[in-house]
Amino acid sequence: MHQLTLAEIARGLADKKFSSEELTKVLLARIAQLDPQLNSFISLTEDLALTQAKAADARRANGESGALLGAPIAHKDLFCTQGIRTSCGSKMLDNFKAPYDATVVAKLAAAGAVTLGKTNMDEFAMGSANESSYYGAVKNPWNLEYVPGGSSGGSAAAVAARLLPAATATDTGGSIRQPAAFTNLTGLKPTYGRVSRWGMIAFASSLDQGGPLARTAEDCAILLQGMAGFDPQDSTCIDEPVPDYSASLNGSLQGLRIGVPKEYFSAGLDPRIADLVMASVEELKKLGAVVKEISLPNMQHAIPAYYVIAPAEASSNLSRFDGVRFGYRCEAPKNLEDLYKRSRGEGFGAEVQRRIMVGAYALSAGYYDAYYLKAQKIRRLIKNDFMAAFNEVDIILGPTTPNPAWKLGAKNSDPIAAYLEDVYTVTANLAGLPGLSMPAGFVDGLPVGVQLLAPYFQEGRLLNVAHQYQLNTDWHTRTPTGF
Repeated sequence: MHQLTLAEIARGLADKKFSSEELTKVLLARIAQLDPQLNSFISLTEDLALTQAKAADARRANGESGALLGAPIAHKDLFCTQGIRTSCGSKMLDNFKAPYDATVVAKLAAAGAVTLGKTNMDEFAMGSANESSYYGAVKNPWNLEYVPGGSSGGSAAAVAARLLPAATATDTGGSIRQPAAFTNLTGLKPTYGRVSRWGMIAFASSLDQGGPLARTAEDCAILLQGMAGFDPQDSTCIDEPVPDYSASLNGSLQGLRIGVPKEYFSAGLDPRIADLVMASVEELKKLGAVVKEISLPNMQHAIPAYYVIAPAEASSNLSRFDGVRFGYRCEAPKNLEDLYKRSRGEGFGAEVQRRIMVGAYALSAGYYDAYYLKAQKIRRLIKNDFMAAFNEVDIILGPTTPNPAWKLGAKNSDPIAAYLEDVYTVTANLAGLPGLSMPAGFVDGLPVGVQLLAPYFQEGRLLNVAHQYQLNTDWHTRTPTGF
């Protein structure tokens, strides 16, 4: 049962081949057996899962149907879940139980999804390796000595190891797409505003976006269908009709215009990944696509702009964690200043502290214009580059990451080296565009992903291209040894 995709689970439940309760018990036992190797979960919710599974079976017995009704999933541990610890991978929130459900959690629960638990993540979603979590690093199921990518590494590792078919995740600068590439999954970052951020603990409010991680584009379509939609509680959520993502999966790619930016193929890209990217281009050409070289001239400025804007917003968002209202509080503070300093110093890890300091500096008097304002201007130039490109092509294709996954601890002493791994993904967040990573091969036994970008609200186009590619390749069907 653990090898079934979301789509296959939906068909199995509809045909009464198994019940949601049976499936849930199998997966919970599998998590208990295998997750100690991976550390992909922070919290398991066995009682809730079995209650939801029984309720889903009862709804099906009463004639209800739906692709997510009775389907087991997990939530990245920054989506608030009522009465369940929502830690954000941080000591700061280790004792925090949310008093309400995030909109994404509520929508998926209403659709009948079964929550198996909360997945591990980089602390406050800050990281590209899932090594900054208070609960320890997550391991990549393809090689337990390597990182699974971050910050949604727990969700990615759990799905890749077949502990569950799909999971929610979030993407601020590539945190869905990069772990998808590192673990041989399909991961989709929707258009900014497509999925509600209400109840999603913020890292950088103008960049964060929730989305699905699964093994196939078909499964991502199913999960995104349950997540997407307007939410009046989120002022950044856009009131745009949600199409039937599954209905568009089988459209022809004949005449599809694919742009390949020349800037992607720089000295920083592993040539073996470049070869796999071009092999995927050839595969799509066989399906009728037309390929054209394009230019994104301001891409070179994306990393510096992102690493000013994201920490600036983080320093503002994380100012609420002061040891007073909720979360971690230091022992026996001498006075209010000591309370603030020690609560934050003891509650936040090194990477979070580093980014708060960078952000506070960029927003400080005398530096705001030189750093933050300039970064926002560069952000606009990057968006303009994409708008010009999409006048010529329908989607943009390139590598998801410049390198495959690295060994645990290999970049801990050099944060800049880890930041540079986001070079291909941060542009979509800066511009607010939808992006998808899909499996495209292996380098030294480690998975490699290809990234697709599309105009605003064209998630269906991305899913269509990825699905057609997956019908004609088998990369996404490969399973890590031992899982």
